[in-house]
Formats: sequence, C-alpha cells, structure tokens
Amino acid sequence: MDDIDTPVLDNHMHLDPDHGRGMAAVDDFARLGGTHLLVVNKPSWHLGDLPTDRESFRHVFETTLGAVAAASDRLDGRAWPVLGVHPGLVSHLVDDGHTPAEARDLMQAGLDLAAEYVADGRALALKSGRPHYDVDDAVWAASNDVMRHAFSLGAEVDCAVQLHTEASDDLTEVAEWAEDEGLDRTQVVKHYAGGELLGPIPSVMSETDRLEVAAASDAPFLMETDFVDDPDRPGAVLGPKTVPRRVRWLLEEGHDEAVRRAHVETPELVYGIDTTETL
Repeated sequence: MDDIDTPVLDNHMHLDPDHGRGMAAVDDFARLGGTHLLVVNKPSWHLGDLPTDRESFRHVFETTLGAVAAASDRLDGRAWPVLGVHPGLVSHLVDDGHTPAEARDLMQAGLDLAAEYVADGRALALKSGRPHYDVDDAVWAASNDVMRHAFSLGAEVDCAVQLHTEASDDLTEVAEWAEDEGLDRTQVVKHYAGGELLGPIPSVMSETDRLEVAAASDAPFLMETDFVDDPDRPGAVLGPKTVPRRVRWLLEEGHDEAVRRAHVETPELVYGIDTTETL
C-alpha cells in the first residue's frame, strides 16, 4: 500500500499488552500508514482491584508508560501517554460502599499523581470527565468537582485535559469551567466527539459521517478510534487501522487541508507537539 505523505495521529487509543492485542494493534496501525499515537491508560478496574488510595493508580500509569515506550519503537513517529482517572470509576467506588465525596477525593488524588507524571515530562496530558450515563445528583456533583480539579491541574502543569463525557455538541459551560481554573479551552479535548462541538476541541470518532462534518468546517479537530484493546469486546468501537484508512479516504475526497488540520495543526495547538518533526 502506498505511503500516506502526512503524519497520522490517533488521538485516543488504549493498549493492553498483557491481556489484549498490544503491539500487534500498533503494527496494524503503522502498516496502514499511522505514525503517532496518544495512548490513554485503561480504566483502573480493568487492570486490577479498585483503587484504595493515590498510590493504587501508579500500576495503571506505569503499565501505560511501558506500552507507550514499546509502541514508539514500532512507529515512524512516536507515541505519548495520556494519564488520568476514568469518570466511570465514581460508580464503581460508590457501588463498593464509598460515599460520592469519598469517591471524589480518591479520584482527585489519582489525578494529582497523573499530574506529577506530566510535570516530570513522562506524560503528555491528563484524562478526566464525568459519566456519560444517568447518575444521581450527588454523584454528578462529585464528578464535576473531579473534572474541575483536572482543569486546575492542567493549568498548573500546562497540559491538555482529555474528557470522557456524555454525548453533546455543546459543552461551552465545561470549557468555561476550564477557563475559570486557568486552562485555555483549546487545551480541553472531548474524546468520542461528533464532527461539530461548541466549547472544547473535538476528538472526532473516525466514522465517515462525523469526519465529513468536521472536514467541512475550518475549526480545529482531532481524529481517534477509542480502540479498547479488550479481547472480551473485540467489536467494540473502532479498530487500530481505522484512522489511517480514514485519512486516506479524506485525501481521496480532496480534504487535504482538513487532514493537515487534524494531524499537524491541532496537535500543535492542543498539546504543543510537532508531528512533522517527530517523523
């Protein structure tokens, strides 16, 4: 297959070398023309027991760093880690007997640890958000507190925050919360986004209908698969070959400018990374 003459970044992928496809998924991505990955740590309950304190998150983060190092060795570009706390953890903790406030405090402690990795240069960005499913008012309030804490940390260590939230095309209020905490809205990314989004930067799920909308606009956007690397969910979300395939399709459709926006300009805007120089 002919090479794609552009960096190709998947903005949100999970890798699990111990239980999933791991580096085989990276090889699939690279073989199709993928060059750069942002690897997000899997939810903590997928990699062991529920966390009980701040240090409980370290195993999850270190596992992700190992996968990123191995992935970078297989890419023409490189991979970067995105570390944080999946917002669904709040429900697991409450179901396990914690109050929403206790769950909030534990999740914020996990984010504190993730921010240390960013401050040390070992991670690129943070992950947070709020449940995408119905929860009671106390859990919703606790989740919003966790997300705002992530914004505060992002401002403190000067990094972007990837969000897992409910489906929406208008998260202006969330972007305003980030700015209240000192984080510019261009450093707030909604993962699993549609083609248009008010507020944060959309990380668009790489389905053609969503990408057509994003490409028709002149707004910044990123592309992702949310590949979960879970052998128990082989058909969940999109596979690792999808982003390079969709980039090729966008180029064939004449959307060269949109490809540059998604894979060169927006990564620089959001994360301060140069996907061209790192090839």
